[in-house]
Amino acid sequence: MQPWSALDDQAVTTSRALAMDAVQKVGNGHPGTAMSLAPVAYTLFQRILKHDPSHPDWIARDRFILSCGHSSLTLYIQLFLSGYGVELDDLKSFRTHNALTPGHPEYGHTLGVETTTGPLGQGVANAVGMAMASRYEKGLLDPDNKTDLFDHNIWVICSDGDLQEGVSAEASSLAGTQQLGNLKVIYDDNRISIEGDTHVAFDEDVSARYKSYGWEVFEVSAKHNGDVDREKLEQIMEKALLEKDKPVLIRLHSVIAWPAPSAQGTAESHGSALGADEVSATKKVLGLNPDESFVVPAEVLDHARKIKERGAKNYQTWQVKFSEWQSANNDKAELLRRLINHELPANWAKNLPVFSTEKEIATRAASGKVIQEIAKALPEFWGGSADLAGSNNTTIEGGNSFLPATSQMKNAHPHGRIIHFGIREHAMGAILNGIALHGLAKPFAGTFLVFSDYMRGAVRLSAIMKLPITYVWSHDSIGLGEDGPTHQPVEHLATLRAIPDFAVIRPADANEVSIAWREIITRAQPVGLALSRQNLPVIDRTQNNSAEGLSKGAYVLNDSANNFDVILIATGSEVSLALKSQAELVAQGIATRVVSAPCLEWFEQQDQSYKEKVLPKSVKARVSIEAGIAMPWYKFIGDHGVAVSLEHFGASASATTLFKEFGFTVENVVNAAKQSIANSK
Repeated sequence: MQPWSALDDQAVTTSRALAMDAVQKVGNGHPGTAMSLAPVAYTLFQRILKHDPSHPDWIARDRFILSCGHSSLTLYIQLFLSGYGVELDDLKSFRTHNALTPGHPEYGHTLGVETTTGPLGQGVANAVGMAMASRYEKGLLDPDNKTDLFDHNIWVICSDGDLQEGVSAEASSLAGTQQLGNLKVIYDDNRISIEGDTHVAFDEDVSARYKSYGWEVFEVSAKHNGDVDREKLEQIMEKALLEKDKPVLIRLHSVIAWPAPSAQGTAESHGSALGADEVSATKKVLGLNPDESFVVPAEVLDHARKIKERGAKNYQTWQVKFSEWQSANNDKAELLRRLINHELPANWAKNLPVFSTEKEIATRAASGKVIQEIAKALPEFWGGSADLAGSNNTTIEGGNSFLPATSQMKNAHPHGRIIHFGIREHAMGAILNGIALHGLAKPFAGTFLVFSDYMRGAVRLSAIMKLPITYVWSHDSIGLGEDGPTHQPVEHLATLRAIPDFAVIRPADANEVSIAWREIITRAQPVGLALSRQNLPVIDRTQNNSAEGLSKGAYVLNDSANNFDVILIATGSEVSLALKSQAELVAQGIATRVVSAPCLEWFEQQDQSYKEKVLPKSVKARVSIEAGIAMPWYKFIGDHGVAVSLEHFGASASATTLFKEFGFTVENVVNAAKQSIANSK
């Protein structure tokens, strides 16, 4: 390690000035934390992190997450100084349209940003997922721990706000149980948020809390003048690197907006530009020309960008060892190549089950059977549930529990394929995001559909980042019965469908489940599977069209005649009801088409000619049938259509009783069809 130099001091000073200038120029943003954390971020990028700016996707790199995403300049300035492609003009364009420097870091938009952060707490939980993924992937590539090629750390900077959010507590608790020794979190304890001193709402002993989680905790006090004790912090960072058996929390005491004469330590500096006078005064304190903005001395930038040389040297040294490993481990090298390239093995789906019509089966149970076959074909496929594996059918048989090597729990294995998230739905979603972001694994996890509310923030981020994650949500309607309205989803399908770039699939039967999983794995997009608790008939495909139609989102399941009077559109358990209703309508002389519409998002992606074939505009009599609110359906049934839906909460009774009580009967569907026909005349 090179000794700390005067140029390093200048680089930190420059970082503080850039943070002030960028916010002042655009007129909004969060300068205070970026100013006080400048020495922290600089030390990380220049002296601690294993990374190579020329190879930002290097699989052995350390990951860095800025969980307090509002302080995005903390990251952008280091990406600029390190040579990741962010340049001075990008800092001048901070928080403006199409800039590489949006208000919060966005994954896939700016090179070097490992995850989208901004909703507080999510980054901490993403980091837990990355740390878990690192261990699991190590098991795929180096199960006997013969090399350090794939060993790396996950570093986080988080804020008071991150640790107030429950999602970080959920994830941190699990991280302690998992003994994630490659997770290192720096907690910036500056005691300031938008409403002022955080002690108005948050005065707990955070260090004691994290110790109780099973973390190693270090404390770094601020200097007497209020600045970060950078030297002491680096010593603690080095200690943190030696800790292999516990996650580490470094509690860093800082003064927000240091060294601004009037703004330091104030709530105003958290989320507002300092103002021209305060910027000028601060630059004088820093020994800078107050009349100049966005000044980066050439010698400072040259010095900082020497990290590219050091990174390239480390990468090349690693590459030599990696080539040797490839030669000695052909099978694992081929697996790694496939995973990096996001390829699937040939014929991976050949053993996905085809279900017989002889026996009814709940779609959650069918999903469990499909999961077993996917797991046999794809070692990168792993997951679990929020303490509901038996109900969600998410357990990989014989997969062992993903737990640290020291665990005394039954079937524990550090590279196990069954993740026990505990009753932590929000953290589970955010951890899945971290696993997917880490790059090689295909994660899934389950809970009841009604509890998707607890994880919605993480699901939304899955969609924003377009991550290949599968949410398995069982107990999808009033069909779960006696547990009552607290457990019966009513509005959930509609609200999840409202998330852009997220697909909700509610299969009609077991064979639609099998096709759904095949498409999910192939498409590698964020998806939610809504599955039944109750047994459903397996639709006779000799009398109805193939379940392959699921791949288009909606398809014609059955036509009673070439020309039909009404279209019944249904999802999930209500598709069988639609078929029974069709039979009654036909008996009454009303020609009827039944459309199974398991995924409205995929249907919307089809060309207009296909959509017209399934739902011809000429047939205005339409009935939607779904045991949830009708909000999404009016687009498909139009002004003349009738929705058979559930516009109120459920009740505690058997599924049979509730479906009958709330109008999901042949009689009601037939009457709705007749009403729609009358409306269309």
